[in-house]
Amino acid sequence: MDLNIDDFYRDCAAALLQLYGTFPRKMAVYVEDLIGREEPDEFGLPSKRHLNCLGALIWLGEEGYLRYASSIRYEALDQVVLTEKGFLRLSRQVPHAIDNQDLPPSVRRIKGTLAHQLNEAVQQGHSEKISRLARLLFETPSGQALALG
Repeated sequence: MDLNIDDFYRDCAAALLQLYGTFPRKMAVYVEDLIGREEPDEFGLPSKRHLNCLGALIWLGEEGYLRYASSIRYEALDQVVLTEKGFLRLSRQVPHAIDNQDLPPSVRRIKGTLAHQLNEAVQQGHSEKISRLARLLFETPSGQALALG
């Protein structure tokens, strides 16, 4: 898979998880917080990687996963919050995500969410799992259960 697509999935996951963790409060989402510091080019323009991440954030807004009031130059989006679509997609259950049936139902419910599974994949740096889960996030629900396969 193209490296920029892997970066796109990782950037989207990081931004959506940041918003999920503060939901329903609005916040500024800074590109640098998602991908680290990228040096501008010799003309002072943001790097391609930086612009790609900003583009991913704007795309999430255009596709209805988040809402924002404005951009802060090339640095961030301001007053960002998950939309209903973004929140419901992140909070839905991923079947067979939890094998341990001995866990209390509330723990199984939380650990079985797409948000929790995606957060674990991001923390582990597991690119293939991030891309698989991100594709699940972006799929149009058809009433069928999600699968990790």
